[in-house]
Amino acid sequence: MTSQVLSGQRTASTSTGWIGRIVATEKDGAATLARLVLALVMFPHGAQKLLGWWGGYGWDGTLGFLTGTIGLPSPLAAGVILLEFFGPLLLLVGLATRPVALAFVGLMLGAIFSVHAPHGFFMNWSGAQAGEGFEYHLLAIGLAWVLVHRGGGRFALDRLWAGSRGGS
Repeated sequence: MTSQVLSGQRTASTSTGWIGRIVATEKDGAATLARLVLALVMFPHGAQKLLGWWGGYGWDGTLGFLTGTIGLPSPLAAGVILLEFFGPLLLLVGLATRPVALAFVGLMLGAIFSVHAPHGFFMNWSGAQAGEGFEYHLLAIGLAWVLVHRGGGRFALDRLWAGSRGGS
């Protein structure tokens, strides 16, 4: 068994190599909370994009918007939709937490710079702006960044894959 230092914590892992380092995590309650909240917040957005739930446009409408209005290539647009739907499900169970969280950081940065930055910081709570600001995206980036650095925390399936052990 090798000992690794990740994010200032000692993590014992029976897995060695880069996969072991990616999935290693401690029984970290803060990381667990960040993982579950990010999953809870992102899932409805993904369900809007993929399934059309909660007033969303579904696969075809969202793909059309992302390729036509935003100008993303079709494979990237499809990846955005799939990440927003399946990423939260992976986070919910704590599987591939770090890669999914890093993908969400990229997704949120892309959303800020391609759509939301011109509308300022604040969300459009009163309907007075032409679009939505980027405060939500910064919060999602903050939660995701915790997961990139800390892993999935308690009850994450990553822990089983890594064979990780850690303190409470």
